Amino acid sequence: MNAPSAPSYPVDGMNRVKRRHDRGAYDHETVHGLLDAAVLCHVSYVIDGQPYCTPTLFWREGTRLYWHGSSASRMLRNQSDGQPACLAVTHLDSLVLARCGFNHSADYRSVMAFGHAWLVADPEEKRRALVMMVDRFFPDRTAGLRQTTEQETKATAVVVMEIERASAKIRAKGVADDDEDYALPIYAERLPVHMVIGAPEPCPRLVPDIERPASLTPYREGRRLDDAVSEAYSTTYKVDEGVIG
Repeated sequence: MNAPSAPSYPVDGMNRVKRRHDRGAYDHETVHGLLDAAVLCHVSYVIDGQPYCTPTLFWREGTRLYWHGSSASRMLRNQSDGQPACLAVTHLDSLVLARCGFNHSADYRSVMAFGHAWLVADPEEKRRALVMMVDRFFPDRTAGLRQTTEQETKATAVVVMEIERASAKIRAKGVADDDEDYALPIYAERLPVHMVIGAPEPCPRLVPDIERPASLTPYREGRRLDDAVSEAYSTTYKVDEGVIG
């Protein structure tokens, strides 16, 4: 008996990786892992024929993506009724210097997710989403915070998009010159690039004897940000317990 295939997103002309298709992936594990390790995304959409691209914080729940912004945002007002949208994230892993300009490149991990975006209108779902906007990065933090006011809730809009199509594209090749070029007396190298957490800087107006919560342990000096964010996501959503995949 054949083992069941891993869950994947449908592939068609919208999300198929056309150039260097060997770098493409459509399975949930790869796509979701790259999304969960990212902090910022870029959301692309069209208003009256004009394309726009907006950076924003986001998070994933199953095959749904959420992002937020000001209730006065033109982007969010125009994504309130099922408008098509594309959400993208990129992790830059290296700069690659080759022996010719054509082969200069970068190692990266990226995702493009497609769907139709809707404004979250239900008050309870919106309040829950605003909690997860924080707790996705900092597990259980909202429970210890000053409660969000109704005015603050009204001032924030939340958008949800079911992922209908998605693709990951990954380059992890380093220097890749033409065979005949390796003999040239030209220097080449790979420059690893990582976003790393610096030393925490406590607010100078902290109340005396307030200690840094243990829940912030993933965010320690010198650690890669994508690793810390992935750990925080897993803790909040208990991925390892099968609560959400």
